[in-house]
Amino acid sequence: MASPSLPDLVDELLAGTGPLPIVSAGAPVLRRPTGPMDAGLGGARLDRLIEAMRETMRAAPGVGLAAPQVGLPLRLAVIEDTADVSEEIRRVRGRVPQPFRVLVNPSYAPEGPGRAAFFEGCLSVPGWGAVVARHRSVRLRALDERGRPIDEVFTGWPARIVQHETDHLDGVLYLDRAEPRSLSSREALAGLWTQPTPAAAAEALGFDLADDTDA
Repeated sequence: MASPSLPDLVDELLAGTGPLPIVSAGAPVLRRPTGPMDAGLGGARLDRLIEAMRETMRAAPGVGLAAPQVGLPLRLAVIEDTADVSEEIRRVRGRVPQPFRVLVNPSYAPEGPGRAAFFEGCLSVPGWGAVVARHRSVRLRALDERGRPIDEVFTGWPARIVQHETDHLDGVLYLDRAEPRSLSSREALAGLWTQPTPAAAAEALGFDLADDTDA
């Protein structure tokens, strides 16, 4: 039997109601690099998928969602961040609000040598977080939902979101880039590691911070 086409997969996924089911780590779709999206999913079908992904991201809640996380091998992601955190965390992590954005066929490249290490998590790895050192600034190239080009530099936490979601489209989970000794449960993150930086966790758990001091 032939495999369903991508449009058929999308239609099947959108046939339900409410937020889309999020795929968890271990599913092969999360480990397969996606190919470029073509025009076959344009128009109303793409609009419906984007709206469903936005609803799912907000319900989770999360600050980004890639198509493989809902089982679709498409080079498509959505991001949005209200940055509802303290002023200290905003300042230290460079976390500023991001409006809802659609990224079609995104790719990124570092802008400068700077790196920053912070805890992050993933909707496809629920209940856990780990420290990941990522580029402080990246240049993102993509298309928006109407095919208009995006060529923009993201810095701070928005750069982290862009890297995390684009990595999903290359079959990469944040755990692949994480410091293994930093892996912490949701309970440990909430009870022990709420500081703006992971310095205390690094000392207590025995790992080095691969940030600008190591760049």
